[in-house]
Amino acid sequence: MAETDAREPLQLMIREMREADLTEVTRNETRAYTFPWTAGMFADCLRDTQFDSRVCLLGDQLVGHAILSTGAGEAHILNICIARRFQGFGWGRELLRHMLHRSERVHRARTVFLEVRPSNEVAQALYRSMGFTEVGRRRNYYPAVVGHEDAVVMALQIAADASLR
Repeated sequence: MAETDAREPLQLMIREMREADLTEVTRNETRAYTFPWTAGMFADCLRDTQFDSRVCLLGDQLVGHAILSTGAGEAHILNICIARRFQGFGWGRELLRHMLHRSERVHRARTVFLEVRPSNEVAQALYRSMGFTEVGRRRNYYPAVVGHEDAVVMALQIAADASLR
């Protein structure tokens, strides 16, 4: 990587996830979640064209990743993660905005769905601020330390003439 002037703020770069990224993606995922996706799950997404897999970088640091599934005019954000040490700086919002843009412009989706744990209030607040609304619940969807936790199902309708926030 090219050297950066220490006085210049680092810009977030988002690109397609590569097989070479899987070690760092899995490390970030494992540190961020109690029940993380496995390296095999991410590898499966890279092999299947139904999935749009992205990573975000600050300089040479991989700071986040997202997986989008698309089809039939819909998109589903299956995974979005910012490394713990980079949370709280707005990078999750930028990654989500990027995935929504791809949903609309690249995949021609009109509706974007996601699931989130009810206990993840920070993520829910982010999704609401981006226009998502709760459309349902999936009972016992997520594994929990004891038993299971429901999933809040959220959706965002993308109007044909709307500009994403």
